[in-house]
Amino acid sequence: MAVLEKTIRNRKFDTLLHRLEREIPDSSWSAELEAGSDFQEEDARCSVRVFERYSVMGGNRLSLTLTLFQKGEGPVRLSAITAGGSQAVFFKVNTLGEEAFLEDLKELLENILEE
Repeated sequence: MAVLEKTIRNRKFDTLLHRLEREIPDSSWSAELEAGSDFQEEDARCSVRVFERYSVMGGNRLSLTLTLFQKGEGPVRLSAITAGGSQAVFFKVNTLGEEAFLEDLKELLENILEE
């Protein structure tokens, strides 16, 4: 499992969310948006998206769970967690696919935030 947490300032929640929904699947020939969920209470909101892609290195599919949270006009908090890239029964081996999926997201975020 690989984890990325980031605080993003001066970005509109919906614009960032929709761009990630579009560009994460475009970053890989096998990546897809599988499911999503949205919550809002008063001035706080949270969106969760689950993406999957095939890992050639692991020979299996793995997931990326992306969570965006914002309270009022505060910064957007982003959490991204990859899972599913292991083939062992009792302990994790071959987590390279998980790390690669997260690295692709990091590069995508850097490009978005530099604009």
